[in-house]
Amino acid sequence: MIEIWPAIDLIDNQSVRLTEGVYASKEVMKRSPKEAIAFYNQFKEVTRIHIVDLMGALHQKPTEKAFIKELIASSAYPVEIGGGIRSTETIDYYFSSGASYVIVGTRGLQDSAWLKKITTLYPGKIYLGLDAKKEQVAVNGWTESVGKTIYDVAAETASLALGGIIYTDISKDGKMQGPNFELTKKLVGLTPHPITASGGIRSSADLKILEDAGVKAAIVGKAANTDTFWEGIK
Repeated sequence: MIEIWPAIDLIDNQSVRLTEGVYASKEVMKRSPKEAIAFYNQFKEVTRIHIVDLMGALHQKPTEKAFIKELIASSAYPVEIGGGIRSTETIDYYFSSGASYVIVGTRGLQDSAWLKKITTLYPGKIYLGLDAKKEQVAVNGWTESVGKTIYDVAAETASLALGGIIYTDISKDGKMQGPNFELTKKLVGLTPHPITASGGIRSSADLKILEDAGVKAAIVGKAANTDTFWEGIK
């Protein structure tokens, strides 16, 4: 069975969703971050909670570290943290705060020597956040291009001790229209690392297509906040 990782995206201690990565599109979720974790704690289908510091991603340094530590403590499931993680000190902080996994994006995509170093220090604990507009990789809170494709990254990182790669098609994110099935499936065939799909996942039907494509896990944001989504997968 494909793993389900509900997402909590943070801005100013609030749980929000963006559409297509545009910060001006911010929509505050009906449940606070702590209420969302309590909600997700009740579902046996959950295997991990995915938390992202969105302003940290934008400003290139963590902005919600203390609050995230509180959220980790309230989760019944392992937690992974992303957003603005650019140093081993920040990685150590999150691990010492109880995080099970850490996601690196921008620096990992721009500094291959550092990515190799941290995956050697924390084998299987580091996930690479591969955010892209279709095939073109984006960094710094999805605001800049690095001139690489997702295929370039798959080849460059194949030998590293990553826990996996999290692929988000930004053009799908927050729109509740389904993920990019085609490119996600391509990535599965291009890398030895487990692929996690993110962006636009709506339902058990989407999960089934991803599972059949060989995807290991699905990060579900806006849909996971609804009772209907969970009723559909029981």
